[in-house]
Amino acid sequence: MLFLAACSSAPKHPSAAQLNPALIQKLNGMPLPASLPIPVDRIRASELQDTWGASRSRGRLHEGIDILAPRGTKIRSTTPGLIADLRNNNLGGKVVWILGPSGTWHYYAHLDGHKHGLKVGDYVKKGDVIGYVGNSGNARHTAPHLHYGLYLNGKGRGVVNPYPYLR
Repeated sequence: MLFLAACSSAPKHPSAAQLNPALIQKLNGMPLPASLPIPVDRIRASELQDTWGASRSRGRLHEGIDILAPRGTKIRSTTPGLIADLRNNNLGGKVVWILGPSGTWHYYAHLDGHKHGLKVGDYVKKGDVIGYVGNSGNARHTAPHLHYGLYLNGKGRGVVNPYPYLR
């Protein structure tokens, strides 16, 4: 189920409520695959570490998986979807939110940059480049990596461990 009200966006970008309704309906009708491709180029499943639930600053728990890779490595969408939010914030740094199949939300954070020309409302296919590995936001003192999060009940709601999905 899609929760559009849960999406907020920087004023310079359209809100999720302004996304193409026909494409939202199409995505809602697609099942979320049981396995997803690893979103970082040249990373194999055997190289992944399950960082789900690890302690973070201010008593938080890690809501995703960190995938280490050299700065600038391409990040690809794990599913078809709509670019629902592009922003820069203190926690995730440069981030991309993608609304995917079955109303799932896919969160890509700590990017070095978004793909040039990418904008809210763009439809991406599975495997399309959306950005590049970095260490922006609160990861600025860590090795470059992608933080990938998967939410089943709306933007930032119903978080699940993405590690078992990545093959």
